[in-house]
Amino acid sequence: MQILVTGSQGFIGQNLVTELLQSQSYTVDSFNRDDVTSSLEPKIIKADAIIHLAGENRPSDDEEFERGNHQLTRKICQVIEKVNKNIPIIFSSSTQATEDNPYGKSKLAAENVLNELSKKVGNPVTIYRLPGVFGKWSKPNYNSVVATFCYNIANQLPIKINEPNKSLPLVYIDDVIKSFIGTLSDPENNQKWGKVEPIFSITIQELANQLQLFYDSRQTLVTERVGLDLTRALYATYLSFLSPDQFTYKIPFFPDDRGLFAEVLKTHDSGQFSFFTTLPGITRGQHFHHSKSEKFIIIKGKARFRFRHLLTNERFEILATSENLKIVETIPGWVHDITNVGENEMIAMLWANEIFDRDQPDTISSEV
Repeated sequence: MQILVTGSQGFIGQNLVTELLQSQSYTVDSFNRDDVTSSLEPKIIKADAIIHLAGENRPSDDEEFERGNHQLTRKICQVIEKVNKNIPIIFSSSTQATEDNPYGKSKLAAENVLNELSKKVGNPVTIYRLPGVFGKWSKPNYNSVVATFCYNIANQLPIKINEPNKSLPLVYIDDVIKSFIGTLSDPENNQKWGKVEPIFSITIQELANQLQLFYDSRQTLVTERVGLDLTRALYATYLSFLSPDQFTYKIPFFPDDRGLFAEVLKTHDSGQFSFFTTLPGITRGQHFHHSKSEKFIIIKGKARFRFRHLLTNERFEILATSENLKIVETIPGWVHDITNVGENEMIAMLWANEIFDRDQPDTISSEV
């Protein structure tokens, strides 16, 4: 299926084309800002569908809204009618099409031209009135406040907030592309209005605060809840603005005569991850916890874990090696220690169910 994508070099276009080309079902042709309008006809003749993204949203003067949004769409429709090409069209409009401003008026005019074409020629037309779209490859100071804030905060540049409590309706680029391709792949699709879900909502101040927490996490090691919903999408977007020299960051580590201990990642409510090294013959631990629990895995070397129940004095040992990976879990009320019983340095990963609090460590020294 040959897809003609107008505006393929823009933010949405680059994400769309990248996804289309992952499938063997689609080939892509494009029409962009520097192409002459006379090239539209042969491209439309070859196309099985059109996704019309091209347009103006931040021109130097208002007349460019009319040329880039309304008149370009009219030209596309004229060519379709001329060659009598009854193919589906997906149009990226804006929620501002209902607003009384030059941009909104030009988008509404483009919608009307497409609807007229649909009535006259029969082309299935799906119009997406998109709110703010955000995601990777968006441009700061152009596509959205999300892009601008991500870029500025990632690079420690100031941000300007005029309306902190203003709510922003947002859709994530991955959800936009998923909906576009879903509409494209449905041969029975006759919907006039496309829908992207979910639509997120966040105030400008909340957005700034969340992005600042992403930046701060490299110092605090506390990761935000980046696995779901808006926070996941914002985090992916924020990371996309990092330059290669920002791909790494240092973590705190504490060497001593036993080896070293390093903190890796902390969470708000699910503890923290660390790792440590231990020299041959060295024992760590020799303490117990009232509530804290831990999970250890030996990723290099050989370790002996010893346990003693505080009340019954029951004792037992566990041998763990990097050749036989398993989790060893410490249990509240059991004294425990770990000894490197191998001939070389031992490396262990450690998860604790809570962030270490030096004022209330819940770690009490005791012999096994």
